[in-house]
Amino acid sequence: MTVQTPADWRPTDWDPSSLVERYDAVRAHTERLAAPLSPEDQTVQSMPDVSPTKWHRAHVTWFFETFLLADHEVGFSPFQDQYWFLFNSYYETLGPRYSRADRGLITRPGVHEVGDYRRNVDDRVRDLVSALDHGTLEKLAATIELGFHHEQQHQELLLMDIKHVLSRNPLQPVYAGRPASYAGPGVPDELGWVEVEGGLVEVGHDPVTEGVPVDFCFDNELPRHKQWLEPYRLADRLVTNGEWLDFVADGGYRRHELWLSDGWSRVNAEGWQAPLYWTEHDGTWLEHTLHGTWPVDRGAPVCHVSFYEADAFATWAGKRLPTEGEWEHAVVSTGATPTAAPDGTFHPEAAGPSTGGLRQVGGGCWEWTQSAYHPYPGFHPPAGAIGEYNGKFMSGQMVLRGGCALTSPGHARTTYRNFFPHASRWAVSGVRLADGGSPQ
Repeated sequence: MTVQTPADWRPTDWDPSSLVERYDAVRAHTERLAAPLSPEDQTVQSMPDVSPTKWHRAHVTWFFETFLLADHEVGFSPFQDQYWFLFNSYYETLGPRYSRADRGLITRPGVHEVGDYRRNVDDRVRDLVSALDHGTLEKLAATIELGFHHEQQHQELLLMDIKHVLSRNPLQPVYAGRPASYAGPGVPDELGWVEVEGGLVEVGHDPVTEGVPVDFCFDNELPRHKQWLEPYRLADRLVTNGEWLDFVADGGYRRHELWLSDGWSRVNAEGWQAPLYWTEHDGTWLEHTLHGTWPVDRGAPVCHVSFYEADAFATWAGKRLPTEGEWEHAVVSTGATPTAAPDGTFHPEAAGPSTGGLRQVGGGCWEWTQSAYHPYPGFHPPAGAIGEYNGKFMSGQMVLRGGCALTSPGHARTTYRNFFPHASRWAVSGVRLADGGSPQ
């Protein structure tokens, strides 16, 4: 996924040392996430939507080499000519690229050679940033910030992808130990509701507050605009595994009347009987996680369900999915800022005690909305290669909001618009119900 900043965003409070410090922190986090994986783990591609860990590590390096070094390093030459072909993702403007579905066939360069590539580019980026004068640094800081967020997106994808890879291994390998907070299969707490007044509200990122440029956003979060919302209410927590087990037991995956037509076709074509990573063994449902395979925790949020499954569950429950405008306004009006999961937690956890407001906003599951991924009114993709991705993919996908247990710290925010095709299940995606209102 590609990212973009507002055209007028300028990080005026940064200097070379702070930029390099943050660069090193972001790059080091990627390596920490890859460290538990063997070279063989990092090379496997288990389906076309999954990219090998090694490819993620190389692609985010290619990003800095392409969009920073190539235009600003004196005497630039690429680390290796063929890497531009192998590790380009979707940028037609930058030339041909290797087929996404065949990335697992790239056995060379190996994991260690990719490490050499990362270290080479890191050294050159540090040298470049340290040598910049203040005016040039101010112009390039937004591109560097863009690279940080791009890499954080791939950190999340790296974990989602390796989860699918490890799930295909009959030895059921564990990526990370079970969190200390795990206390065994729990019981869902009572679902509450948060009433939201609605009205004429503003949606989308505000790039300027009181005349001062603030924060980073992707281009698809712009421009900020008005929407009318009828009064509605939002569930105070995500749908749990326990509630999903009730849906399964009531024939949820066998009742055509609950499903959209395309969803029902997918259920039958792919044999869906439960969320991805659930298997039934001797009458007990088990769930594969990055922490190993465990009995399904009834109190934890259901995850790895598609939009089709989320919509079918909402229909079964007599509710609906929120629009993205409703989700954003509810979060803003109740002050429920998206937060990251606790360090070392790679799976959604139970909501905890009721607060009277929205719980599990970020740090759990990306939340499906019923909103199609279309441009906001007045959206224009940026010129050049950096703006290629978002605009041309605003078709055939649905918006998710919030963040998940794999989202890097500091990366989620209220206006973030994630998006996946209707049938996608490998992302850490869950469900928050809505009721009332008159969604558009």
